[in-house]
Amino acid sequence: MKQEQFVARHQQEWHDLEQWLQHRAGASRRRRRRPGAEEAGDVSFPQRYRRLCQQLALARERGYSPQLVQRLQQLMQHGHGVLYRTPPTRWRRALEFLVADFPLLVRSQARSMWAALAMFAVPALACFVLVQVYPDSIHLLMDNGQIAEMERMYDPSAERLGRDSGTDWMMFGYYIMNNISIALRTFASGLLAGLGTLLVLLFNGITIGAVAGHLQHIGHGGPFWRFVAGHGAFELTAIVIAGGAGLQLGMKLLAPGRRRRVDALVEGGRIGARLCLGVAFMLLLAAFVEAFWSSIADIPAAVKFSVAGVLWAGVLLWLWRGGRGGGHAD
Repeated sequence: MKQEQFVARHQQEWHDLEQWLQHRAGASRRRRRRPGAEEAGDVSFPQRYRRLCQQLALARERGYSPQLVQRLQQLMQHGHGVLYRTPPTRWRRALEFLVADFPLLVRSQARSMWAALAMFAVPALACFVLVQVYPDSIHLLMDNGQIAEMERMYDPSAERLGRDSGTDWMMFGYYIMNNISIALRTFASGLLAGLGTLLVLLFNGITIGAVAGHLQHIGHGGPFWRFVAGHGAFELTAIVIAGGAGLQLGMKLLAPGRRRRVDALVEGGRIGARLCLGVAFMLLLAAFVEAFWSSIADIPAAVKFSVAGVLWAGVLLWLWRGGRGGGHAD
């Protein structure tokens, strides 16, 4: 076969491969904006690379022009670096997930996240205002034993805030188990067409709003806010994200679109599982801050609220900007 015929037969294939390699970083970013999507070129690339190697061998064997051989050689070397690159270590993949993949995934489910925030924050604010205006309404939301326990835990004279007893490490373990169990229930109950998730969000919002309103009314608001301000940046945000994961799972069940319902649920489960990994990390940090920082009563309020401001700003900035402009592997 003459060189002109050889080039004419394979020219388009080489051009497509060159374009794919050059724009691979951009394709990776598009894939990250649509988590779970996979570029067709990623799947077919090994076969395309093997054909290129065969074509290079033929060009050399048939004595085609050095320019053509050099072009194919460079293309083959570029493809070799992509196909046989060293995969990132596990710790690096985990770090990339937390720094970039997780906030990108949260933003990709923005509608579910905003809905979860509304279902949590609106009842909390409403109950806080209600208890301020009608103090006796706290007895409709909590029994006398629970009210007495809250008042004792956040008494301004208490040596430790938010707990009666227990070492820091014991409470650290307790907070991890308690918070993660709430997050998992919030997500998993989305299988009940999203109603379970809505109920969990509403219940937690009502409870937190009622407790905050009552403690503020009786003069225990200072210790309460000093306790929750720090770890709340991680804990409350994580609960909302778990709620968003549950709501998107419920929507996959109710409105699968053109896909089979089971396929839509599988996709929602995968998205939710990845979200729950990030939520578990956030709750681990929340438990650490809650056990070893939030409970300390003799730290001045100005210091507590300054640290809380830094933590809240960091979490919100991470979720808003994390992964933007990056080309990480999905």
